[in-house]
Amino acid sequence: MSTPNRLRVAIATPLTDELCALLTRLEPRLDIVCDQTLLPPMRWPGDHEGDPTFVRTPADQVAFEALVDSADALYGLPDTDPVALARTVRANPRLRWVHTMAAGGGGQVKAAGLTDEELARVRFSTSAGPHSGPLGEFALFAVLAGAKSLPRLQAQKAQRLWTDRWAMKQVSEMTVVVVGMGNIGRGVASRFAALGARVVGVNREQIEVDGVAEIVMPERLAEAVGQADAIVNTLPGTEGTYKMISRDVLAGVKPGVIVASVGRGNVIDQEALVEALTDGRVGFAGLDVFVEEPLPQDDPLWTLDNVLISPHTAALNDNEDRLIAELFAANATRLLDGEPLINRVDTVHFY
Repeated sequence: MSTPNRLRVAIATPLTDELCALLTRLEPRLDIVCDQTLLPPMRWPGDHEGDPTFVRTPADQVAFEALVDSADALYGLPDTDPVALARTVRANPRLRWVHTMAAGGGGQVKAAGLTDEELARVRFSTSAGPHSGPLGEFALFAVLAGAKSLPRLQAQKAQRLWTDRWAMKQVSEMTVVVVGMGNIGRGVASRFAALGARVVGVNREQIEVDGVAEIVMPERLAEAVGQADAIVNTLPGTEGTYKMISRDVLAGVKPGVIVASVGRGNVIDQEALVEALTDGRVGFAGLDVFVEEPLPQDDPLWTLDNVLISPHTAALNDNEDRLIAELFAANATRLLDGEPLINRVDTVHFY
């Protein structure tokens, strides 16, 4: 039975016994329920879906559903599956809170198709924050790769070709437009500002962010990119952000601009990006996210020399699972003490 001063938490995604124990050390009012035999093994840090070859027996599936249906809170979406989330919410009237492993977990919540009553009854939160540092570093790496002529250097090395010298771009002299000023966007902005770049942030509201010289509204994005030496996408995938970096936006960029993408792939009109990479409007792109993943074998991005492709791995780091566990424990304390959750999902815009 639920008690007002304790929280029964079902571990619905792969998590080590050591981190389960950490949760209760950080917040002793948690009652952790975890059956490792019902969870797929992790293949790498942050592998919240687990080994895809893992299959439960029918009896094990019944046991897993009984476990998540007995909880006040879920650590992760059951099987990282919005359909399973919807089933659990409807089967478990005591459920108060679900914490998603993804920084952009709002999209998973939206995909569950929950009713307004269900969205009002259950709080949802995301793991935004732990990914900010790694993604900020990847964005910086991607822009540096374009600025320092990485494709040309690699091609010349392959040919053992020693050419005349040329001037490379300097990040300290760049204007970098960071699209999105959430946790990831702020992490990106701080890294570029530290190297002396002028950072322009794109955000729906006027806010002050350390290291950001100017905030512009999304409707001014086409104007902002005209001054940009680099554009970094950090936005989640929502109806409002779909193809925000559009064909029209890419039509107005400074020739040779560098594009980095660490948010969601559908924020950029990928077909228009390919055209811009081909005709020189975009000089280089470093991409960790794509409209379709895995990136199809026949996608033209594979054939472009001025594109760096990362298989959606830039956010992962060895400390990710611990950092998310610490975030969850801090949020559990807030929930039990009647305080607002960190990273609570906006169930209107789902981010």
